[in-house]
Order: sequence, then C-alpha cells, then structure tokens
Amino acid sequence: MNYQAPRWLPTGHLQTIYPALFIRKPVVTFRRERWDTPDGDFIDVDFVDGKPGQPFVVLFHGLEGSSDSHYARALMAMLQERGWSGAVPHFRGCSGQLNNAPRFYHSGDAQEVDWIIRRLHQIYRSQHPDGKFFASGVSLGGNALLRWIGESQHQAEMIDAAVSVSAPLDLAQGGASLSHGFNMVYTRMFLKTLKPKCLQKLEQFPGLFDREALMRASNLYEFDNVVTAPLHGYRNTEDYWDRASAKHILTDITLPTLVLNAQNDPFLPGEHLPRKASSKVILEYPAYGGHVGFAAGNVPGSIDWLPRKILHFFDGKS
Repeated sequence: MNYQAPRWLPTGHLQTIYPALFIRKPVVTFRRERWDTPDGDFIDVDFVDGKPGQPFVVLFHGLEGSSDSHYARALMAMLQERGWSGAVPHFRGCSGQLNNAPRFYHSGDAQEVDWIIRRLHQIYRSQHPDGKFFASGVSLGGNALLRWIGESQHQAEMIDAAVSVSAPLDLAQGGASLSHGFNMVYTRMFLKTLKPKCLQKLEQFPGLFDREALMRASNLYEFDNVVTAPLHGYRNTEDYWDRASAKHILTDITLPTLVLNAQNDPFLPGEHLPRKASSKVILEYPAYGGHVGFAAGNVPGSIDWLPRKILHFFDGKS
C-alpha cells in the first residue's frame, strides 16, 4: 500500500492541515471508562467494543489530541466496520477534564504507556485468550509507544505488532523545525491549548513552575524548558529532547513494528529521519503525506488510507 498524494493537495502543509480540518470525520460510538493511575491521578479511556475473538487495537494519540482527532476517529470507525475492538487512552488532561497530579504527559512517557498496555492486555486476554493484540501511536503517542517497545525489548512482546505514524523520532530536529517560518502556525496552535491548561495547573499547585516564563514562551523549546522537562524528571529542554527521542531505541525493538513518516512532514523533515533500526522494524518513509495527513481520493478527499495502512500491517501479523 504505497501512498500517492492527490494532485489537488500538493504540499506538506496542505497535506497536514486539510485532512485535520476539512475532511469529515466518521461517526464512532465510544464507551468511556475512567481509570485511577498508580500515582493517584486518573485517565479516561474510550473503547470500541467488537465481536468475540476479533483482534484488539490500542491507539495513543498525539500532542493535545484525543479520541476525537481525525486519525483516531478514522481508525476506530474502521475497527467498528471490521468487528474488531479498540481503545484510545487519553494522556493526562486530554479527555476534556484537567488531571489531578502535578504533571502532564510527554513524548518519552514509556512508563505511562507500559501500565496502560498491561492493563488493556490483561482485560483483553481474560476475555479473548487467543486473540491478537496490536498497538499504534500517532505523533507524540507514536514516539512514546516506540520508546516503550525499545526500552522493554522482549517484555513488549505481549503485543503482536505495532505501528507508529508521524512520530517526532528526533525531538531536537522536530522542535527546531517548529520554531520558525510557517511552522510557527502549528506551534501557536499547540500553545493555545497548552498554556490555559498550565494556568489551571498552577491553580491546583501554586509555584509548580514559573508563570511569567510560561506566558513568555513563544515556541515549544521555551515551553518544554518551563513545564514539560522539569515536571517529568528532565534537566531542561535539551535533556528532554535527547533522552525522549525514539531514534535511540529503534535498534532495540524485538517485535514487528512499522514506522511510517512522510518525508515532507513539516514537523520532522525527511533529512532528519533515522535510517538504522532492528530487523524487526520497517522504516517506511513515503515522499508525501504531511504530518498525520495521508489524504486520498478526489475532492473533498478521504482519510481512509491511513487506517487501512495500519490495519493492512496488522492483518499480516494475524
């Protein structure tokens, strides 16, 4: 399933923005559960319930994403059509209600991914002992998933296969790309929702970080230096971007994994994509697709290509 961009959608920016904003998202019937976390917080998990014995797919969403993101709705709708089961766990504070702990979420959150997958796996296996269990992640969620797979190595083989889409595999290069030119449109979009959450977090925990520095932050480097890095155990932005990048662990992955990144992704241009990985990893870098775009067909287009690509890979492992 090779991707070919429509002629009417010619650039990486259009291939990123148009699918996210202008293509109709399919209707999905979710069932929500609230889970208490090991550190006394909570997350919300949205489920699609399939037929007995059919495979299960978990999807980790991107920065400020949710089960309502276009890629999440597209994948979960396709699972419903197949009779498969699935889940979209929300990272802390992304389900519509601010979380309770003095933390948020981040690109290297392998520990969070670990307990979510283990709990989902236990629930699914108790009902479907011979069923296939797959994991996918998009953008930040893809990077966090890859970090967990690489760090866990053989312990991650509780899942049968994984797909990462548009992950910022090199966070430093991705951060640099989002800090100038037209890409500042994306940065401002992220900060528009991140900053209000942080102000609410300061009401919960006064003095947790520097409010004035937060309000001055104009790019992700400055935001991560004030909030993300110190709240999650990193010294500063450089330490966070280096240690959390998935590029370091691609050679450690021991289960079938597809890493899909478009070379014209404005969040991480093709020249910065890693070229080395274990024999279990397929690095697929199509020339086009944008960031989590991959629209297909005639105007107004469809967002079906990406979920079909993901499930095509999983079909080969069933």
